[in-house]
Amino acid sequence: MIYRLLALNIDGTLLQSNGKLHRSTKEAIEYVIQKGIYVTLVTSRSFPSASKVAQALKIPSMLVTHRGAYIGNAEDKQLLVKRIPEDVTYDLARFLEGFNCQIRIQHERYSLINKTKSNHNLLAKTVFSSGEPVLYAHQFVDSISETLASQKLAPPKMEVKFETIEDLQDAQEAISRMFTEIEVVVAAPLGLEFVPTGASKENGLIYLGECLGISRKEMVVIGADLDDIPMIEEAGLGVAMGNAPVAVKQAAHWVTRTQNEQGVAYMVMEHFRKQQPMSFLRKMNIIK
Repeated sequence: MIYRLLALNIDGTLLQSNGKLHRSTKEAIEYVIQKGIYVTLVTSRSFPSASKVAQALKIPSMLVTHRGAYIGNAEDKQLLVKRIPEDVTYDLARFLEGFNCQIRIQHERYSLINKTKSNHNLLAKTVFSSGEPVLYAHQFVDSISETLASQKLAPPKMEVKFETIEDLQDAQEAISRMFTEIEVVVAAPLGLEFVPTGASKENGLIYLGECLGISRKEMVVIGADLDDIPMIEEAGLGVAMGNAPVAVKQAAHWVTRTQNEQGVAYMVMEHFRKQQPMSFLRKMNIIK
């Protein structure tokens, strides 16, 4: 099988546990791009955060971000944007404000975050654990709902972190009954994420493939998160990182090394060195 697209998650996949990119990973991505393979990132991160990683890897392609709700490239050209409706964003924020939690509305250009006094560490974890670049503006407000009353917003994604598992479970159950316009995803630790109904990493990648004329069977997907499973299963070659949960490994066709053992670089060099450059394959009329 000839593979034309390589899709990579960021956290737990491209990045080491210290949050850095290893030189061998950069070299492997450069190698596969030179072969004419379309390389993209598929992540729950915001577009600015994913774009920063793409720039470090010199990936010029469209990126599937905000858990599949926003697809664009490093020049901020939008291919697809799904948004949580303004009224749902407001109502969801008001409901969540009844809990001891921190809410973040994740727009593609900035984030809106409520101030919290109950747990100072929670604030730092929510804002910075997802690797958002400094240029991604964080606006802190006393009340999300009051801000939204005058500052209408329809974001691709929202997220919340609770202080207790009981609050998370209660909120998850209630929100699933109250709103049909959003998907609710559990994001450890003590977190929930919300995206428009129908948005997912898998659907975003499939949509990108359709726009490029690349079928699922011509894709290689490498991931480490539970929400990577659907696209790993659907890909022509689904690869799990060595540090991935057992369920991800069971869904994969191939398991590579861990993120700290440069699993992406190992897999890419093992597989794609056997595949001729796309330009050669076209010249030989093997592919169109």
